[in-house]
Amino acid sequence: MKLSDFGLLTDENIDPGVVAFLRQQGFNVRDCAEEGWVGSSDQYLLSIAVSEKRVVVTHDSDFGALVVGQSQAVIGILYLRPRHINSQFTIESLQVLLNQSLESPPSFIIVVRRTGIDVAIRVRDLSLSND
Repeated sequence: MKLSDFGLLTDENIDPGVVAFLRQQGFNVRDCAEEGWVGSSDQYLLSIAVSEKRVVVTHDSDFGALVVGQSQAVIGILYLRPRHINSQFTIESLQVLLNQSLESPPSFIIVVRRTGIDVAIRVRDLSLSND
């Protein structure tokens, strides 16, 4: 499946400009701030994402730790590094990702790391590590 096949749940640390960009790209997005979930535990947000088959979009590495270290169920995590105060920086990183049309495994973490103008993308298939 492609990332575009999933709905998204944006963590509270995702800028509203980034949320608007994702919606403009055709994603069905539930945003923590809009839903009144600011301050909710990562476990709670993951449970919502799993029940609604959504990918969590975050700047927070704690989601990966929950999924990998504690075997928390997950559809997917899109981890955007580094967090940046300028939403355009994050949007440009997302544009690189979306232009690649990557296939997503059944359960995954996608890490997008931008350094200057270079964007590195790594996909980790979690279904292989949960056997």
